[in-house]
Amino acid sequence: MSVLSGGLLAGLALPAVGALGLTAKNTAESFEDIPDDFKTPPLTQATQIFDAKGGLIAKVYERDRTVLAADQMSPFMRQAQVDIEDARFYEHGAVDLKGVLRAVGKNAESGTASQGASTLTQQYVKNVNVEQAGDDQAAVREAQRKTLGRKIQELKVAIKLEEDLTKEQILTNYLNITFYGHQAYGVEAASQRYFSKSNKDLTVAEAATLAGMVQNPSSFDPVRYPENTVKRRNVVLDKMVENKHITADQAKEAKAAPLGLKFKDPQNGCITARAGMGFFCVYVREVVKQDPVFGKSAAERKKFWDQGGLNIYTTLDPDKQAAAQDAVSGNVRVTDSVSAAATMVEPGSGKILAMAQTRPYGLVKEKNQTVVNLNVDASMGGGNGFQPGSTFKPVVAAAALEAGLPPTQEYSSPNRLEYPTMKMCEGTWKNTGRPKTVVPNESASEKGPYQLKQAMALSVNTYFVQMEEEIGLCPVKQMANKLGITAKASGKPLEEVPAMALGVEEVSPLTMANVYATFAAEGKYCTPKAITKITTVDGKDVPAPAGQCTQVFSEDTARALNTILNGVTENNGTGAALNLEGNRQIAGKTGTSDHKKAAWFSGYTPQLATSVWLGGPNGGVEMRNITINGKYHTEVFGADGPGPIWRDAMNQALRGAPKQSLKMADIPDPAPKPDPTQTATGSPNAPATTPPATTPPATTQPGPRR
Repeated sequence: MSVLSGGLLAGLALPAVGALGLTAKNTAESFEDIPDDFKTPPLTQATQIFDAKGGLIAKVYERDRTVLAADQMSPFMRQAQVDIEDARFYEHGAVDLKGVLRAVGKNAESGTASQGASTLTQQYVKNVNVEQAGDDQAAVREAQRKTLGRKIQELKVAIKLEEDLTKEQILTNYLNITFYGHQAYGVEAASQRYFSKSNKDLTVAEAATLAGMVQNPSSFDPVRYPENTVKRRNVVLDKMVENKHITADQAKEAKAAPLGLKFKDPQNGCITARAGMGFFCVYVREVVKQDPVFGKSAAERKKFWDQGGLNIYTTLDPDKQAAAQDAVSGNVRVTDSVSAAATMVEPGSGKILAMAQTRPYGLVKEKNQTVVNLNVDASMGGGNGFQPGSTFKPVVAAAALEAGLPPTQEYSSPNRLEYPTMKMCEGTWKNTGRPKTVVPNESASEKGPYQLKQAMALSVNTYFVQMEEEIGLCPVKQMANKLGITAKASGKPLEEVPAMALGVEEVSPLTMANVYATFAAEGKYCTPKAITKITTVDGKDVPAPAGQCTQVFSEDTARALNTILNGVTENNGTGAALNLEGNRQIAGKTGTSDHKKAAWFSGYTPQLATSVWLGGPNGGVEMRNITINGKYHTEVFGADGPGPIWRDAMNQALRGAPKQSLKMADIPDPAPKPDPTQTATGSPNAPATTPPATTPPATTQPGPRR
């Protein structure tokens, strides 16, 4: 038999060698070039992303696969796959000589190459080659080419595998790698796809159904061609009886059973994430693809992500996510011309607790879906950001306090002011325009002098420009950098211009939420954190981004800022209408950009910071004479647009949480200004005194401000 087989093999091979122009020498060399380490190659598997309470956010994969150990597989599955594909698997080596002779005879009879003689081991080798080709279609085609050179390579590796692995190990590897149709790779994914159960729980009939599909997953697709599949299943059952792995009665019962499909469509990627969580899912993906902890190069990180097989545990709090989503969706309709986005961050840790927006994640424009995450920078799956308006003014205040200015600092704050000359990190900024550029306050009655707490509460533009003039632009830029604003949301560098104080450089809600989380954490800035832990599917820990926290300004500055920003939400401040349930102590700032194209409210309690943006998704909607959520607005400001969204989100998120107080500084209110209509009491020529005014002067009246 050996002599006859050898002769036949030689007769079959030699003409082909000549036809291909291969010599014995270079065939031998290609034989030796094949790497020996082909035992258990890493297989792409599905990755699961979980929220902070262990709930599944999404399942993502390049190939849907869950690798099983032998004892996690159905014995029926293992037997059925061997019986239908390589019944003599346990009797032969890498090459089945009987099978070769049988195939040669059959092919000679028919005059075609209708029957192959590949062993299960050789099929496994081919599958590994395809797996290693990944998404490189040219490499996949090369791995599947039926050439002599390819066959020799596969045979050499198969021989090596039979030397190094047991038959059971080879079978287990094969069952984990092979394709069963409908994006299901390996027996576990196939079992879940077609029967919605684990492979170990399959019946004889179900195992035979899957085993029969491998030969041609398209022709034996039980979803599209159930009749073909039943016939093929019954062939497998007959083979199992023939090889004495089941009885005739078992086969009869299995053949009588319906297919019993419980098919689940492939669910892959962030588009399948739980409601409202798709954007956060994309953010997690971008963290993995960009953080050096997952690989030194972009290619290494992409390979790590594509390889999959991970359980990624994240910071997303499902209750706070629901609060943020309910708030944006309850105040802005998906069909409105504007959209809203809200990000929540935990002070002192940088954990991203929620990330919501009104436009749902998806690709259907007719449903107002988008894949642009309006909460984050462009590099992380977002857009180019939005001007934060006056929510940037606390950054200027923090820089000034750190530079030594007192929290009672007073400026003349005229109603209109030509931008003054200002020092930069390098050089000097000068107002050289003709006419010179002027900054106005929001209303004609708004003029100083004001101290810092008043100016912040009323959002007086000229006050903060004068503050910039005194300390210079460089400290403002440096403070912005310390607070995580190292560039615009688009990735372009921050510009050192006097209008920085008015929030003209585009940022994202995540960036602003983290700035205000730093205020709440008494000056401790923490890098945004989305991932807490990563394990492989077999339980091994994978290094995750550690995150970094740094004290970027003093506790004295933080406490002064708490007092100043608390004033925005009290008395005559622009955010006075935004009190929370239970009279929780809050601090925050309203903001509106030029031409009302963006409106903001960013604020915090000691345990939660939230930033809300409202505006056109592409930044082009002027929010004047506009209807939002069925309500008409002549103009939209931070207090009456995003403010109620912030209030609703915070109320729901903090319901049941302990009430905590902000650590405040004692900042005296400014002394009342003398009334020019009054003279000193008791003067002999004094006119009759006028009764005290029953309302405060117009400059302190509450009203919409930037």
